[in-house]
Amino acid sequence: MLRFISAYLRPYRKESLLGPLFKLLEAGMELCVPLVIASLIDRGIGQSDPSFIVRMCLLLAAFGTVGLLFAVTAQYFAAKASVGFAKQIRRALFSHIQKMSYKNLDNAGTATLLTRMTSDVQQIQTGVNLTLRLLLRSPFVVFGALIMAFTIDVPAALWFAAAIPLLAIVIFSIMLVSIPLYRKVQEKLDSVLGSVRENLTGVRVLRAFRGEKAETESFETKNGELTSRQRSVGRITALLNPLTYILINLAIVFLIHTGAVRVEAGILTQGTVVALYNYMSQILVELIKLADLILQITKALASTKRVKGVLDTPATDRKETEQGADPSGHEPDLLPKSPYRVTFDHVGMTYHTGSEPSLKDLTLSVRPGETIGIIGGTGSGKTTLVNLIPRFYEATEGTVSVNGKDVSDWDVSALRARVGVVPQKAVLFRGTIRDNLLWGNGEATDEELLEAVSIAQASDILEGKNGLDTRVEQSGRNFSGGQKQRLTIARALVRKPDILIFDDSSSALDYATDARLRNALKELDYQPSIFLVSQRTASVMHADQIVVLEEGTVAGIGTHEELLVACPVYKEIHESQFRKKDAS
Repeated sequence: MLRFISAYLRPYRKESLLGPLFKLLEAGMELCVPLVIASLIDRGIGQSDPSFIVRMCLLLAAFGTVGLLFAVTAQYFAAKASVGFAKQIRRALFSHIQKMSYKNLDNAGTATLLTRMTSDVQQIQTGVNLTLRLLLRSPFVVFGALIMAFTIDVPAALWFAAAIPLLAIVIFSIMLVSIPLYRKVQEKLDSVLGSVRENLTGVRVLRAFRGEKAETESFETKNGELTSRQRSVGRITALLNPLTYILINLAIVFLIHTGAVRVEAGILTQGTVVALYNYMSQILVELIKLADLILQITKALASTKRVKGVLDTPATDRKETEQGADPSGHEPDLLPKSPYRVTFDHVGMTYHTGSEPSLKDLTLSVRPGETIGIIGGTGSGKTTLVNLIPRFYEATEGTVSVNGKDVSDWDVSALRARVGVVPQKAVLFRGTIRDNLLWGNGEATDEELLEAVSIAQASDILEGKNGLDTRVEQSGRNFSGGQKQRLTIARALVRKPDILIFDDSSSALDYATDARLRNALKELDYQPSIFLVSQRTASVMHADQIVVLEEGTVAGIGTHEELLVACPVYKEIHESQFRKKDAS
């Protein structure tokens, strides 16, 4: 764990050294103050020496000023190191999450990843800041005060030696009980954040089905569990201050009693007793700070373990990159010669160990320029099939090849540069239409963007508006479902990929627009292999081959006419849809 933290603190080594150093210098100033006060009482006040009193007061002011400068400087370096450290962690997390496969993203969960990026990183940042400032300072002051007390008077200092171990026992006992409880608090926080995220993203659905009351009750239950856990750990940690104050004050009582006896015997002076009292007070303050520091370090280490767990999760089940790969999509090595653009060889896919396969024993070969229709009922494995091509998921059985090369041997960037994907859920980003289309190809000209918009049957969206500079709100909420689908299709077409995947991406289009889109796709001069996932036979009936899936298995492969004769599943789907159409 320490190696993990030090790796991200390495760019801030100077600040990580200077922060504690200036804190130790400040602590040195603080340890000198009781001796100055002792001299001021014994000589300045005791001997009625005004000039000495003035000099000691000026010396105390100097100690205070220099100590303040040291403290501010230490805080500056500690803050710079901790904030920079958090920046490095967030950058690493975000970069790693961007590379994670769909499978690992599904396993981690969005709420968990958000917690890691926000709450956990903040906890680590706070822990690093406090560690740099106090981890060395507090023990230095405690043991420094103990040593100074022994130089003043050994019998009185024995109360220091007795109080410190008792305080340590109290502090570490509370810490050991608190550590597992703080971990459970973070787990409950994950649950609350997950509930909040689901409610915010699905607020329209909740209101449409009047589910606000049920969701409010569910949230209150989860929030109540989090509050209960926080109260439990809060009650335990709340014992820290009273117990330590009791022990310290008892030690101070015995110290003053011992000091009074020895002052009366002429062994000690009033000033030295005050100095001993000040050292005992310093120990109290520093031990309280140390206890809070240890609790904060406990939280930070728990958060560090959780963040490290995400970073240690492999991005994919297989190797992610290769040396020498060109992110433009053109690999340096010649690809194996193959007449097929995409090949599935006895492919199977299971999402979770022990669960039922989502796809079983699929064998299919696709040539350049061919259109493949994929149809089946809900949960039949249609999206699973196309997600294996760009390696969003790894096939658990068999091999998927692109241009004769196993997708697991491709560089991911090079592979996906050859694939244009229009996902099931149309997603647009805040900005302009031009900004969104350039995701497909950042170097595309306006003419190429407009050509893609025209092929996607989306030209009417630009009419009467600001053209490519039309504003897009978050998630494209200022566009209808059909408009968003056509714009996401245009975004994929801008890339001019070898493989085009339409994952039920025309579901919001009317039949006429869908037909025009299919005709336009057939006329593309770069002859991409097209995969059309749809629930409607009208969308796939003109494909060169149609794959019919039923519960993950291939129910039939062939043309529309062939499947109407040979595949009962396809015939049933077709007749149910066209019967409804005729009836209407």
